[in-house]
Formats: sequence, structure tokens, C-alpha cells
Amino acid sequence: VTCIEVVEAYVERIKEVNPLINAVVKDRFEEALQEARQVDQLLAEGPGDDFLEEKFPLLGVPITVKEAFALHGMPNTSGLVNRRNVIATSDATVVSRLKQAGAIPLGVTNCSELCMWYESSNKVYGRTNNPYDLQRIVGGSSGGEGGSLAAACSVIGVGSDIGGSIRMPAFFNGIFGHKPTTGVVPNDGQFPNAQGVRTSFLCTGPMCRYAEDLELMLRVMAGPGANKLKLNEKVSLEKIKFHCMDHDGGSIFVSPVDKEILQAQKKVVEHLESELGVQVRRVTIHKMKYSFQIWSAMMSSKDSNGQEAQLFSDLLGDHGKPVWPLWELIKWLVGMSSHTLPAIALGLTEKLVKLNPGGNAKLVSMGKSLQEEMEALLGPDGVLLYPSHPITAPRHHSPICMPFNFAYTAIFNVLGLPVTQCPLGLSSEGLPLGIQLVAASYNDHLTLAVARYLEKAFGGWVLPGKV
Repeated sequence: VTCIEVVEAYVERIKEVNPLINAVVKDRFEEALQEARQVDQLLAEGPGDDFLEEKFPLLGVPITVKEAFALHGMPNTSGLVNRRNVIATSDATVVSRLKQAGAIPLGVTNCSELCMWYESSNKVYGRTNNPYDLQRIVGGSSGGEGGSLAAACSVIGVGSDIGGSIRMPAFFNGIFGHKPTTGVVPNDGQFPNAQGVRTSFLCTGPMCRYAEDLELMLRVMAGPGANKLKLNEKVSLEKIKFHCMDHDGGSIFVSPVDKEILQAQKKVVEHLESELGVQVRRVTIHKMKYSFQIWSAMMSSKDSNGQEAQLFSDLLGDHGKPVWPLWELIKWLVGMSSHTLPAIALGLTEKLVKLNPGGNAKLVSMGKSLQEEMEALLGPDGVLLYPSHPITAPRHHSPICMPFNFAYTAIFNVLGLPVTQCPLGLSSEGLPLGIQLVAASYNDHLTLAVARYLEKAFGGWVLPGKV
């Protein structure tokens, strides 16, 4: 198959489904087709497959990129109206590495306003719909990426994650997503980028339909940092110590875990025990009940130099006029605000977090001790099975009524652990099910190996509309 045929097929697919899902918000089809012709020319000149595979491991592979990342010539607004004219003049580091490896970007995908909400909808591009049910969300903030991959608009994609922004869209859209160990893949070239203490919580990582692509993408995106991740170590699944936790212990802020999600997790446990002969140990980690509070306190804490965390309302203003969340709320009620309700609500609530410094300090130290407990539990050969989210993809707008459900993914950002979201087929309503696989720091190779195994056992990605 020629590269031009592959790229043309994906361009046609985007033209076919994007009017329904609104995932790809700006395309670069002409440039992509031109790059595909150059790939075919390179192949015709025949420098040898081994040479090409080593130098360009992603040669001719169509990709999409979350709009929050700089991709030369493409918009880079992060859904913020006063950035609607911002066009990237360079590539984010990970985008540049993927392009150097031969990948061909088809365009950029939608996200939530300033990447801080789990419904991908904003006043610049509108709302993205879930390909399994257009009345449901794709998640956020890498939701356009999740939706476009699930709908087969590209092969692999770039996401970022500070509270589950790779793993929630991967879960809601039935694909694979990996949040690497903190500090391995560079975050530069995205807006907004993390500052202060948040630099150790934000992670950039791969999203894709097929588990085997995660490792290759991670190697390319991490560059020299990949050496820290033991990706060359052979994993013996029978020797992994599996642990399982069904829910967070009953947080008052979070929905109870859906029966079908628990059922899917139970099937995974039964399969591992019967097929691999391992014993999956049930664990109860009491501090997980406070996941949302720990994440929230750690996100707003000072860094080691005493630098305050950046205020979200400052980001909303993007170096221009300051944004007053209460005034924006009044404007929103009469349809005059250029911001989304979740962004305004976040601006209002961030001030409240600052009102209890004593309580926050306690929660930060609880987070540190939870991190030690997790690292000790998982050790060099442990993997924890944990729900990706308490419910399957909710209907549009409903996250505003259950704003803290992202705690199931967010807790692992502040713990710095590598996590892979793995699809597990569809629910009775035809919505994707899935599970998080968690390992100790720098043991990404374990979760990636288990994801490949579960894909074979449970079928992985299912084409939307197939049922």
C-alpha cells in the first residue's frame, strides 16, 4: 500500500465522520498529502527497510494532535476565545519528535477550555460528540483526540494529562491511553503549560487504538528519556504481582462505580487467575477515599522554591485583561460570556481552596504518605487494577452535576505513577468499558505488557456502529 493511499483513506474518513463528532477542529490535508508523496518517493529510492525502520520508525503513519500542542501552521488556542488568532510558528517537542520519526499530522483535535475540564467543548470550536453515542461526551481535556482515534480518523495521537486528560477520553472512547511516569516525556510547547508544583503532575503521552503502538510512540516521544523506562526488559506476566481495588472506598464527592464497570474488572481478575495462574490480591488503600481532596490540595500547593500555583483565572485572561469569575458568571447567565461554565466555576472555586491552609497542608502530607504506600505496595513487579472512571461516558453537560468523578484518574497524577487505560469491550448500552493499570514509577513496561495481553483477551478497540 502506498503512503498516499493510506493518507487519502484517513482524509476521506475524517470528511465522512467529522461533521457528526466535530473532533478534528483544523486539518492540514494538503500538506499531509504532499508529505505522503515525499514518503513514497523516499521508498522508491530504496535506501533499505532496516535503515528506514531505524531512522523513521513511524514513516508515513497518519497522526492527530491535541490542539493545545503547537503544530506548525495550526491554531493553538486551547479553546480560549481571546487566543483564536494564535497560529503555532513551531512544533512542540513531542510533535517535532513524532514528525522526525516520519509521522504525518492530519490536523489538530478539540479540547476543553484551557484543558481543565472533562467535557471537550469551548466557545472557539464548539462541542465534540462521542462516536459511540453522539449524545454523550468524549471526555477531556484530550477529548477530540479520543473521539478521532475511536472513530478511526487517525492511527495514533498526542494527549496530555494533569487529572486524567488522556485516560478519561481513552476510557469514554474505548481506546488505549498511557500516562507515563512523571518527568520522562517533555511537556514543552503546549498551552497552558504547567508551572510551579504542577510541572511534576502534568504528563504528555500516547493515545491509540492498538496496544502495541503505545510503546513505540512512548519511545519516540520520550527521546533519550526512554532509557529510564526499562522498555527493553522482557516482561513475564506470570511473575507480576497483581493487586485489585474495586472503588475508592466511598468518597462522598464521587459517584459509586457502575455495576458493568465492576463486572468488567471482575472478568479481568478471573481471566488473569485462570489463564496465567496468578493470584490477584484484593487491597484496600484507605487514603484513596480522599483522592479528590488530595489532588486539589497538591495542585494548589507551593513548589519547593515557595512559588505559588498559577491561578486559573489568570490563565483565562491569557496575559490580557484580568478575568473576574463572578462577573463572567453574570455575563454567562445572559449569554454574554466568551467562557464556558466549567471554566467560570473553576475560577470561582479556586479561591475557596486557599481559605483553609491548615487543611491543605494535612492533605498534601497525606498525598506524600499515599505515594510511599503505593510505591511500597507495587514495588518492582506489581500492577494495580483500578476503575478508570466510576461511570461510562455521561451525557453532554451532566459532568457539571458530578464534577469530581475525575478523581479516579487524577490521584495518579499527583502520585507520579505510570498508568495505562485499557478498553474492555462495550456495555449493554454500547458504551466503552475499561480499566486502569497502575505500576510503580519507571515501571511503564509492566502496564504496557498487561495492556497488550488484555487486548488479546478482551478484544481491545471496537469500531463504533459495529454492534
